[in-house]
Amino acid sequence: MPKDANDTEGNATGRWLKRLKRSVAGAPEDREALLESLREANARGLLDADALGMIEGVLDVADLRVRDIMIPRAQMVFVRRNDPADVILPKVVESGHSRFPVMDDDRDDIVGILLAKDLLRVFAEGGTARFDIRECMRPAVFVPEAKRVNVLLKEFRGNRNHMAIVVDEYGGVAGVLTIEDVIEQIVGEIDDEFDVEEDLNIRKDAERQFTVRGVTLIEEFNDFFATRFPDDEFDTVAGLVMKEFGRLPRRGETVEIGGLEFRVTRADRRRVESLRVTTPEDLAPPGERALRGAD
Repeated sequence: MPKDANDTEGNATGRWLKRLKRSVAGAPEDREALLESLREANARGLLDADALGMIEGVLDVADLRVRDIMIPRAQMVFVRRNDPADVILPKVVESGHSRFPVMDDDRDDIVGILLAKDLLRVFAEGGTARFDIRECMRPAVFVPEAKRVNVLLKEFRGNRNHMAIVVDEYGGVAGVLTIEDVIEQIVGEIDDEFDVEEDLNIRKDAERQFTVRGVTLIEEFNDFFATRFPDDEFDTVAGLVMKEFGRLPRRGETVEIGGLEFRVTRADRRRVESLRVTTPEDLAPPGERALRGAD
């Protein structure tokens, strides 16, 4: 005797409900349990380390506020609205940034954003004599420091802005945040011109200027720069700089140690990745100095 269609449908539904219950019963109950499951999957080779890191970054971003990862006001690189082109250009080259808040006389009065490419276009066209920053500025986007980072990222993607000016509860400028700052919270550090190749800890960029990885051993640093920094308490240049600050410094912060200027060019909430070291006089690498001494 053929089975009733309703019985067949009921059996199928029952099996589906049983599978659903098993799935729900085995699902993590909170974020920590979810992370533990993901780490187990990584240990078993089902999820690679990069993917795990990005998932953890996504979960972290959901808890972050803009104030947690912004570049503080004291470390902002900005230009003045009345500055001529020949004053702005060196600042653009020195910082290596692509976007700059434009301030009026009052540091709480940001009137726009200057893109480096717009300034370079003026130079390329030979129009520096008639340069007017008002013709190059883009509108500035302002966000409260309590705004959730994941919400800001969505807005960045929607309105195609890459920089936001962070304001405090009184309307004053608290800092600045870029889309790169947000993305790095998810995917980790993004290499740029301030990063050094893995097999090169110290690189000469220009006269008196060097890029140094934070993990560079103090002994190697001393050999290169002919300095005598102690390594009994810290092994690396990052540790030396952190000791001088008394804390983990943020990107853009500068300190002078032993006559050398150390500027943090890459850092996150856990470590100093790279620094720009400026020497009081031009310094050749040790190999070149040895050759010069032999001449």
